[in-house]
Formats: sequence, structure tokens, C-alpha cells
Amino acid sequence: MSVAKEFRDFIARGNVIDLAVGVIIGAAFGKIVTDLVEGVIMPPMGLALGRIDFSSLFYVLDTSKGLPASLADAKAKGIPVIAYGQLINDIITFVIVAFAVFVLVKQANRIKDAFEHPVPPTTKECPYCASTISVKAKKCPQCTSALSA
Repeated sequence: MSVAKEFRDFIARGNVIDLAVGVIIGAAFGKIVTDLVEGVIMPPMGLALGRIDFSSLFYVLDTSKGLPASLADAKAKGIPVIAYGQLINDIITFVIVAFAVFVLVKQANRIKDAFEHPVPPTTKECPYCASTISVKAKKCPQCTSALSA
């Protein structure tokens, strides 16, 4: 079997295509959540905590070159810093994405279970009078015929 044919068979499998679609949609969804966190969630949170912009929080490791005015200033001057504010943003983004994936998987499993395990019927039709009766009935309440098990 040639390598080209093996590769074509591999790509043609549904799992590979589903995975590719999932990765593309996941990347787009991640961008939306990042924008949500940075543009909608963090500004009010920073305002509530005393006008803090989390993404610009940092700790200066080396003060020999002076104290930078901002994270961008520290990067421009080559001053080593720990930019923990961006880590806070990234953790919040991760939690939101993880929760969204959890909800999505939970709903998908619920739908899958509904198809795999349909609810058994609770009623049946009487073979003698065609009325609707309980599946547990031993005798039809309409025509009083004895029903077989």
C-alpha cells in the first residue's frame, strides 16, 4: 500500500475531519472568549477593585535600570519583570472556556443519551377494543378483556 493511499484513507476517516473542524471552531471560540475577558469582564472588575488594569500588572525583578512606568516601558528598556496581570487574564479566560466546553459536552451527552436510551412507552393499545391502556394492565378497563403478558 502506498504512502499516498494510506494518507488519503487516514484523512478520509470522519474522526480526522471532525477533529480539524473542532480545532478551527475552538480557535475562533477562544478568540471570542479572550475578547470577552479583556474587553468586557476585566474592565468592570478592575474598576470595582480600584481602577486596576490587570493586564498591566507586573513585578520588577531588577531595579538597577530604574523603575519602569509601565509594562510596555519595562519591555522597551529590557528590564526583567514578572507580568502576573496577564496571567490573571489568561486564568479567567481558561476558566470561561473550560466552563463553556463543560456545558457543551454535557448537553451533547444528554442528546446522545436520549437517542441511545429512548424512554420506554407507558401505554399500549388493547388488541380487542383498540383503546389506549397502561402497559402494566392485565385486563382492559374498557372492554374487560383479559390481556396476554
